[in-house]
Amino acid sequence: MHVVNVKTPSGEYPIHIASGRLDQIARSVPADASAIVLVTNPSIDALYGERVRTALSHLSCTVQTVLLPDGEGHKDFSSLNQVFDAMLQARYDRRAIIVALGGGVIGDMAGFAAAIYMRGIRFVQVPTTLLAQVDSSVGGKTAVNHPLGKNMIGAFHQPVAVEIDTDVLDTLPQREISAGLAEVIKYGLIMDAGFFAWCESNVAGLVGRDPSILSEAIRRSCEFKAEVVGEDERESGRRAILNLGHTFGHAIEAGLGYGQWLHGEAVGCGLIMAAELSNRVCGLPESDVRRVRDLVGAIGCPVVAPGLDGQEHWISLMKGDKKAESGQIKFVLMPRIGRAVVQPVDPGALREVLATCCE
Repeated sequence: MHVVNVKTPSGEYPIHIASGRLDQIARSVPADASAIVLVTNPSIDALYGERVRTALSHLSCTVQTVLLPDGEGHKDFSSLNQVFDAMLQARYDRRAIIVALGGGVIGDMAGFAAAIYMRGIRFVQVPTTLLAQVDSSVGGKTAVNHPLGKNMIGAFHQPVAVEIDTDVLDTLPQREISAGLAEVIKYGLIMDAGFFAWCESNVAGLVGRDPSILSEAIRRSCEFKAEVVGEDERESGRRAILNLGHTFGHAIEAGLGYGQWLHGEAVGCGLIMAAELSNRVCGLPESDVRRVRDLVGAIGCPVVAPGLDGQEHWISLMKGDKKAESGQIKFVLMPRIGRAVVQPVDPGALREVLATCCE
């Protein structure tokens, strides 16, 4: 088993990475828990719900399951209230624990519920998609979507543990693997050129779900994320580099309608657009732009962005991103592979990229 420790000002917690961790979840539940609320969706519950409930049944507290609708389109207050309805009807106190069993949507909503129920209770992340394992389950970002923007309503709330069972990746559709790999290669682009090269060399094993290669990718991704989160828990500085490709990606998701593209697919395409913008603004070599495009294509993500009704709509969507300040869009850019900076850009360069990258 790999263990990656996340150390933040608000607390320290472990990430456990291994085969069979679903059967060990009870070990991450605090001993004083008065009740456990297992938040998941019907698809994941059918696959793993009974197994997790069995693992938790050895504890002395009650376990209640709340099934939320599946998909990014349901990441909203209506779904969130289902968690609160169940907890308030059962009169759960502040020692109740939420266990988030699912992908990024479930993790974000369950974490946000934990952040605001009775002004904050504890929760455990059990991510079941590759993207959630390498990114969204780590770092304490929780949120729901609003029709005018993705993840615009949320809170920073760290889990008490993250349980990553690598076996669950066997049941994922290939599209979900591709989406998760977009976040994996992002870490190489912003922090470690050697890791990016490793992803290029091992792309067949990553796409083909070689257990040892995927486990290594997950471990290293979690280490990268833990390093940044430990330095900047609330995204007031360095943590912003984790948003490489996301300003473009969030615009794609909002413009097409949440759920049309997976989050990781939109980010993957956004990585290409960020590379193109980096070439124009801070001198990223054209050869490196090609490397980014080739690897995004090799993992199976889209390499051409949707038109979204033209450049003005694109820019309007990006101005609504939560990273914009006073209407000015900020982008994560790469002077070179392995290093990232955050800055506004010349509107002309942005329009060139939109003209080049969009269908």
